[in-house]
Amino acid sequence: MNFQAIPPVQNTKDLLEVAFKKARMKSKATNLKGNWLQIIRQKECLKIDVVKDTISNKLRKIMDDFPDTEALPFFYIRLMKITLDYPEFKRSLGAINWAVGKILGFQKGYVSKITKTKDRVIIKGLTKEFYGRVASVLKQIEKQLKFLELSRKKMKNYPDIKDMFTVCIYGFPNVGKTTLLNKITGTKAETAAYAFTTKSINVGYLKTKENDIQLIDVPGTLARADKMNNIERLAELVVEELANVIIFVFDLSGFSGYSIEVQQQLLERLGLLDKEKKILIFLSKKDIIDTDVIDGFELNHYSFNELKEIVFRSA
Repeated sequence: MNFQAIPPVQNTKDLLEVAFKKARMKSKATNLKGNWLQIIRQKECLKIDVVKDTISNKLRKIMDDFPDTEALPFFYIRLMKITLDYPEFKRSLGAINWAVGKILGFQKGYVSKITKTKDRVIIKGLTKEFYGRVASVLKQIEKQLKFLELSRKKMKNYPDIKDMFTVCIYGFPNVGKTTLLNKITGTKAETAAYAFTTKSINVGYLKTKENDIQLIDVPGTLARADKMNNIERLAELVVEELANVIIFVFDLSGFSGYSIEVQQQLLERLGLLDKEKKILIFLSKKDIIDTDVIDGFELNHYSFNELKEIVFRSA
């Protein structure tokens, strides 16, 4: 799903201005035939039809532009629940659909009234009344349109996650996860950053003879769920829902700002998050770490080549 392609949601003022302008232009440009009563009926019905078509089509497009939640992968549903007021999102789309139905009903009713009316002033008044009722309907969904626009701005930062074998590169910020991602994929150009707060995740892809592999670099956290920011919640979501293999990047140098003990706590928390998935430990920044520090590290870890071979075999 390309969330970045969702266009801005128009506000009620713009929707009405465009519709009324189109109606005026269409009625002036259309050559109508018949007696004065037939012409005025045709003209006012034409205006009503244009307003109905313009607004209902734009509202339908808003609904179509947003993803069908029934067809979305569960990962994205959970992501929406993390970053949006999901029930309000569903209610807002429902309100748009309600508005379309009301406008269609108004159009049918007022066209019927106009075709039965013989008084010029009353016919003009019916058109004006239709315009007012349409404006009233849009005013009732103004809050929902604003909410959907706010949702769109958040959703355009969603990562483009594909349905393929996925490796999650996990660990604290600045421990060397992105460097490892770039080294595995072979180029920085294949990664894309998706910002949620002050941090970001990176996604890269690796092609093999047999399969494509998706690699996602996400930051870890020791915070409780109620204290996590969106990027940290997304990281745990990636681990729980997408990761086939997890590479835990350990920095023994201390330059990342995280002690060995704190990183071990994160590793233990990761094991609690998912007890069944394979977790591979990789030591970063080994070129600036004393060999005795590496030798004293008790946890089983893998070299870059060993890591890559295991990933290839697993895929």
